Amino acid sequence: METAARRRAPGMNPERRRQMIVAVALPLVAEYGAAVTTAQIARAAGIGEATIFRAFTDKDELLDACMAEALRPDHVLEQLAAIPLDQPLAGRLVEAADAMRAHMARIGTVIAALHASGRRPRDRPGVRLPSRGPEAAPRAPAGAPSPPKREAGTPAPSRGEGDPSPEREDAARLDQESSFRETRTALAELFEPERDSLRLPPERLAALFLAMVFSSARQPEGAPELSADLVDVFVHGALT
Repeated sequence: METAARRRAPGMNPERRRQMIVAVALPLVAEYGAAVTTAQIARAAGIGEATIFRAFTDKDELLDACMAEALRPDHVLEQLAAIPLDQPLAGRLVEAADAMRAHMARIGTVIAALHASGRRPRDRPGVRLPSRGPEAAPRAPAGAPSPPKREAGTPAPSRGEGDPSPEREDAARLDQESSFRETRTALAELFEPERDSLRLPPERLAALFLAMVFSSARQPEGAPELSADLVDVFVHGALT
């Protein structure tokens, strides 16, 4: 018989329970990576460990859900929508840049924690990290032999059980493209009050600004003036 100290899982449907568990687990994953235990997550959520396994098949599925949640743009979209349009354009864009850089930092923290603990999100089906262009492809160590080339007519290697199917890869890519479009649309709204005096349409400026902010994501933290500098150059140019 459980003691009175153990709190029963709040009555909620399975999807809400999954969301609650992921919300509790995400900061623990960011801290411990894949080394986090379901017992730790259960204690933090105030539920029994068995409740986690009623919501998720195994810990890997829970970690996948945490990775997917970290990639979701919902929170940053809410922040962009809350930026007042009656303040100067530069002020709006600084707030937007801060919100997006914080969002990307959260993603980076989760990915880094999982990577440091030996787990590769790409090893799991349906989980894809945001593409950052050609440099995102893993590079072989210096001096490592090149992989053998497949001769013409030789069938391609079959997919393993853990490899994502083409359909799931396509769905993941579409999710990323949808997130990018939603973020770009939210940014375009910030340019609308000045539409008549803009050199380019708001949608085009939003795409350029988004690319600039993304490129700053690799800068070290602790530089609060970075967003302001980016916006100043973006709005006023590099020349005095």
